[in-house]
Amino acid sequence: MKITMMRSLSALACAALFAGCASTKGPAPTSFDFGPLSGPALAAAPANYPAIVVSDVTGPALLDTQRMYYRLMYADAQQSRPYAFNQWAANPMQLLTQRMKARMAQAGVKVLNTTDASGGLPLLRLEVDDFSQNFDTQTQSSASITLRASLFRSHKLIDQRTFTRSTPAPSADAPGGARALAANADAITADLLAWLAILPAQ
Repeated sequence: MKITMMRSLSALACAALFAGCASTKGPAPTSFDFGPLSGPALAAAPANYPAIVVSDVTGPALLDTQRMYYRLMYADAQQSRPYAFNQWAANPMQLLTQRMKARMAQAGVKVLNTTDASGGLPLLRLEVDDFSQNFDTQTQSSASITLRASLFRSHKLIDQRTFTRSTPAPSADAPGGARALAANADAITADLLAWLAILPAQ
């Protein structure tokens, strides 16, 4: 009887100990994406490129993760720091791919994947060089995206251009950075459509 009671008390003590450890882990991470396609649609699809194959966005290994990073430009601009309890719903390259394809389709472009494209269509390759939230002070930050677009037809490079957008974050935190980066993605897609409109069709 006493042994059984002691075992029960021991089990309760262990359960309480684990519960205490779990409570010290902090809140569950909050996930962010670019939100719905709100606001007006982008300019109409370029008449010279009504259909285009768009590859998935590629980039540095740092972006191949769901962690949200920021830089303290006033302290150590060379160090990229992760938010403790905030993360992306998918890695930034996937979010950029989804957002840009959706915005292009919204503008009237027939967007095809590399797996279902037919021969002869132009191919757009996208590579992100910078995707960051930078704090100039403790209370002010901005978000920046730099993306290189290369347009090919029949394996021949037609043109290449680098697009950069920087937007002040509405708040100096992870939610503000997410909103500013989403705005940059939309703006770069608009710039890309304007670029395609001036390129030769052949």
